[in-house]
Amino acid sequence: MKKSVYWLLAVVITLVLSVYQRMTGPTHPKKVTVELNGEQYKMKLPRSGVQQDEIISFPASRKVTAQLHYRRYPTSDAYTTIDFSYTDGELQAALPVQPVAGKLQYYITVDGKDYPADEPIVIRFRNDVPASILVPHILLMFASMLFAVYTFLLVISRKPYRCWLWITTATLFVGGFILGPMVQHAAFGPWWAGFPYGTDLTDNKTLLSFLCFLVALATLKWKYNRWVVSIAVLFMIAIFSIPHSAYGSEYDYSKQELKN
Repeated sequence: MKKSVYWLLAVVITLVLSVYQRMTGPTHPKKVTVELNGEQYKMKLPRSGVQQDEIISFPASRKVTAQLHYRRYPTSDAYTTIDFSYTDGELQAALPVQPVAGKLQYYITVDGKDYPADEPIVIRFRNDVPASILVPHILLMFASMLFAVYTFLLVISRKPYRCWLWITTATLFVGGFILGPMVQHAAFGPWWAGFPYGTDLTDNKTLLSFLCFLVALATLKWKYNRWVVSIAVLFMIAIFSIPHSAYGSEYDYSKQELKN
């Protein structure tokens, strides 16, 4: 099989994994369809906000009765309720900005019906991360997954793979341990929120994956190294399928401080 086919397979697999992680992550907007007199209005309820009031809006062809309910999370506060305002064909209401890593739990009511119907949405606020840091971080993390999958395809087809194993490990290090902490610091303050300082799932899964690749590099001369590399790649795919940004930094309203 030609290497161009391997690259094509690697790109497809990486794209599928990336889309899955994005769609299932706790920062991805919740899609909701509001029904009014037989008409459907689609809206996205945000689950991530920067340091400004977060506007909740959706188009409507007529004025309707709608409210936004929110409270600090996780607390036992009573919900605050505000009415949506109708402006230029849209209903709008604002969630008040919270401290960095502060969260709000919210839902909306339209003509007496609650959305989402299952459970309220949780939104976390952060600082805006400069594109000069965020874009290279995302690209390198994407590249590390792409190179890892390509390495795995070379391993199972018994072709030389050591060079790509080194490239994968180096890319993961730069993206996850140089640019990753820079993104974490810009967004929430701490440079590292994983083990041993916190429970941030993104930091922890990056650490575990990197350790697996270090083991693969350390055993390059072992005759069963192909198995070690395969396990490292499959482990990386498995843990990177876990939703992004889960169990991350959170503002403790009772202590008025950030916790990891």
